[in-house]
Amino acid sequence: QVQLEESGGGLVQPGGSLRLSCAASPIIAEIWDGRWYRQGPGKQRELVASITRGGSTNYVDSVKGRFTISRDDAKRTMYLQMDSLKPEDTAVYYCNAVGSDYLGDQYDSWGQGTQVTVSS
Repeated sequence: QVQLEESGGGLVQPGGSLRLSCAASPIIAEIWDGRWYRQGPGKQRELVASITRGGSTNYVDSVKGRFTISRDDAKRTMYLQMDSLKPEDTAVYYCNAVGSDYLGDQYDSWGQGTQVTVSS
């Protein structure tokens, strides 16, 4: 079973930056497609950014130009760099990855969530 461990959330002022990390374990697992979701207060979960094994990325319109998704395959880790943060970015952020586990079977796993709060 592949597990995802998230980190990097916190409290920042508007205009600030945070970098979220999502590490897959065991390290032998391979990440194919990675995604970051978020769920704000009283809102449904939405897809924020995605990245393929080839490095192709997509973003929801509201974060384009401010957020950057990336991956480090050697570390089996995905990142979400968040710049120019706005109060409306406040949410619990979840990572999701699909790939090949240590048995060679496909997996679909989720991180535990990390809180991002943007406030003055």
